[in-house]
Amino acid sequence: MPIIKSVNGKSPQIPESCYIAENATIVGDVSMGDDCSVWFSAVIRGDVHYIKMGNKVNVQDGAVIHATYQKHPTNIGNNVSIGHNAIVHGCTLQDNVLIGMGSIVMDNCVVESNSIIAAGAVVTQNTRVEAGSIYAGVPAKKVKDISKELLSGEIHRIAENYVKYSSWFK
Repeated sequence: MPIIKSVNGKSPQIPESCYIAENATIVGDVSMGDDCSVWFSAVIRGDVHYIKMGNKVNVQDGAVIHATYQKHPTNIGNNVSIGHNAIVHGCTLQDNVLIGMGSIVMDNCVVESNSIIAAGAVVTQNTRVEAGSIYAGVPAKKVKDISKELLSGEIHRIAENYVKYSSWFK
């Protein structure tokens, strides 16, 4: 059974259409949209501020989503993929975003729609990632505009695939 726990009177809101792995942890003020998935060893901690997720968000194995006490909640749009072992902390991810494996998105960042954060990138505090771009490196910088092929072939494909994968486990 996953750990799904209330904190300070706030309980996670998880629709029936979502898949939560047996060893995932979701606590506190967390609200998820439809068809989301939270995979093995992922942690979503809504204990110090709220975390709001749209539809078709996948939080892959070992990823951590948190917020900053009384300062920065975490808002995640629709069709967002958060890669294995990524950290998303007190920031906003708009629609159709791919957060690469092992990357970190820090407090008060905004990753605008149709963007990719490359694997291993570190998006430092207060950065605004421009819509339709790819950011990579430490600290992360824009490396190029996203192509239509990457938008449909990666961002949309991965979000759709994770809805399919989760059906295998339900």
